[in-house]
Amino acid sequence: MTVTIVGAGIVGCAIAYELASRGVSVRVLDARSVGRGATHASAGILAPRIEGHSEALLRLTVRSLAMYDDFVSRLRADGAGAFEYERCGTLQVAFDAIEVASLMEAASRLAEAAVPHALLNGPDALLLEPALSPGVGAALLMSEHGYVAPEPLNQALAEAASRRGATFAVARVDAVQGGADHASVSVGADTIASDAVVVAGGSWSSTLAETGAVPVRPIRGQLLHLKARQRVASRVLWGNRCYVVPWSDGSVLVGATVEDAGFDETATASGVRRLLDAAVELVPGLDQAAFGGVRVGLRPMTGDELPAVGASSTKPRVFYAIGHYRNGVLLAPLTASLIADLVLDGREPPELALMRPSRLGL
Repeated sequence: MTVTIVGAGIVGCAIAYELASRGVSVRVLDARSVGRGATHASAGILAPRIEGHSEALLRLTVRSLAMYDDFVSRLRADGAGAFEYERCGTLQVAFDAIEVASLMEAASRLAEAAVPHALLNGPDALLLEPALSPGVGAALLMSEHGYVAPEPLNQALAEAASRRGATFAVARVDAVQGGADHASVSVGADTIASDAVVVAGGSWSSTLAETGAVPVRPIRGQLLHLKARQRVASRVLWGNRCYVVPWSDGSVLVGATVEDAGFDETATASGVRRLLDAAVELVPGLDQAAFGGVRVGLRPMTGDELPAVGASSTKPRVFYAIGHYRNGVLLAPLTASLIADLVLDGREPPELALMRPSRLGL
């Protein structure tokens, strides 16, 4: 079987790796090189209990997080490049009375669901993470959470897929066509046919919809890269205005802005300033960190903030894996598995019903 994947971000490369691992001949096309879209500006946080803002999204993200250890183990067993991955937990921090009350409500919901957690007062939070601001009023510890370095992970997926025969090319796909016995993509004057096409082009997928609908819109996210002399915390820190991801080598990722700015990937002084102020408020010592730069990515958001994953309702042999918004890295293992099962075996697990492309006119 041959499959063409449009998009070489974290989702496209995870699908390529899964399909290639199952013996499929895979071709991946992207107008940029591997991982240079939204993945480039991702912090790689794996935190469904914070990011799962709806019941459906929580269900999907929890399921995908449960797959992550095996996902990483498979990649490493395949000899893919090194990447940092830690299930170190998150510490969600509250400063004022309103934020403290919100954390208490979250802790109550977790207790009802029998999810392991710990609600800490300010002094206990500082004992756990001494670099935090002394103004912390309470904190919620979620030990199951963690992070992965997104760009190295993306490269490792591409490398592992290549070792299993997948090919990657820098090419702009202009159109996608379905058909009774094959699907195809148009690249300039050329038409490339395959048994199936998977569209995983992130924010640019709307240009391929050809339905008049706009299934995803780009939301600009700016992410700061700082460098401290030593690791500033042992867990991902999450405040009301920013999050801080501390890597083992002292690197710190601070994110992220949420800006409806169209396809503008410009870094802005106001975005950088807001993130720096928020980071220093959360971890005062970061005002002495070296500034490593700012990364900008366009996160593909749907109207209901759920991805569109599954078979096209209008184009036979075309499949979608788009609209992952802020959770592309977290949802990559689940998305790859669902698409592979659907493309190869026609299997439709219950999770696909939550993400049908038809709800977006696809």
